Amino acid sequence: MSRQTNKLSATAVRNAKPKDKTAKLADGGGLYLEITPTGSKYWRLKYRHAGKEKRLAIGVYPEVSLADARQARDEAKRQLAQCIDPSAAKRLARQLGHQAAINTFEAVAIEWLEQVHRHEVVETHYTRNKRRLERDVFPIIGKRPIVEITPPELLGCLRRIEMRGHIETAHRIKALCGQVFRYGISTGRVERDPTPDLRGALRPNKTKHYAALTEPKEVADLLMAMDGYGGQPITIAALKLAPLVFTRPGELRQAKWIDISLDQATWSFQASKTGHPHTVPLPIQAVEILRDLHGLTGRSEFVFPGVRSSKRPMSNNTINAALKTLGFKDKMTGHGFRAMARTILAERLNYPEHYIEQQLAHAVRDSNGRAYNRTTHLEQRREMLQAWADYLDSLRGLPGQV
Repeated sequence: MSRQTNKLSATAVRNAKPKDKTAKLADGGGLYLEITPTGSKYWRLKYRHAGKEKRLAIGVYPEVSLADARQARDEAKRQLAQCIDPSAAKRLARQLGHQAAINTFEAVAIEWLEQVHRHEVVETHYTRNKRRLERDVFPIIGKRPIVEITPPELLGCLRRIEMRGHIETAHRIKALCGQVFRYGISTGRVERDPTPDLRGALRPNKTKHYAALTEPKEVADLLMAMDGYGGQPITIAALKLAPLVFTRPGELRQAKWIDISLDQATWSFQASKTGHPHTVPLPIQAVEILRDLHGLTGRSEFVFPGVRSSKRPMSNNTINAALKTLGFKDKMTGHGFRAMARTILAERLNYPEHYIEQQLAHAVRDSNGRAYNRTTHLEQRREMLQAWADYLDSLRGLPGQV
């Protein structure tokens, strides 16, 4: 004959009074209410597993009601029928809950940002990507366990960005999320990356091409105008150096004297897009510009310090503002010097594409799939940049005849 269960009533549990010693009110099936002398009430379950008597702490009354306690008892009985220790199962559930809490998307993303991404890219690129995640991703799915995030859930997050009209940002953040998921896979926190499932789900990003002049006659007109620019000496130097080295605008304006060797005619830094070390061989014309500028800004950390503070680089709008003043708005940008050099070096001066791509600090790889290091083909690139600087000088000397 089975033992009687559900002996207690909600009223009896509520009205149970403390005594001098800890008292117990049995509900049956091993479930009982423990009442301490201070008046605290705890639900506990007595059971046997593997021949040993054990106790399972179910919860505190009234947070855990009589009905809740009975449901926990019945679940424990089902576990025992399957040879599962309810106490061990509870500990495992608590551990899994803790793991889920520390393995949220935000937690994994921050770990990836600090442990990996920060060491792959320059500080400004790291900061920009961190802000993108903090602004557009963490508030939506940041607290979710990364293992539970589904493709539709991630798409919903990206759609919010897309609806603001920021199509390019949505695509960039999708790529960032993919990197976080892949890091989660490698560290055992998630099994798959859902971003490939979103292929074609976002509106296509229409590539914006920077305005650039690539015809020799147009370039000659630009160079002549730049030679007549009457702005600040630091801006004039940056404007003249930009076409000679054709680095990314941010790399130019944040150039530091410590990275430049005028004696060896080299400028070494970390490429902003790839995060790889990069060396620019400086043509004679560039060295002359920098030698003259050193007398003006040599005591600053930055080659081109800002107007308001020498502890910060010049504004990211300085070069474009100067080009606008010269009458080249919508015709030329600071970034356009890269397209100018790439086009003319290949089409007019016939230099190999891989030399040009290396000089642009693009992710060029050798025949074995390895990334070129900073000094690969350095002498060939030095000869190329000197020929490029000489070519620009020839355009200045022969306007309208090239």
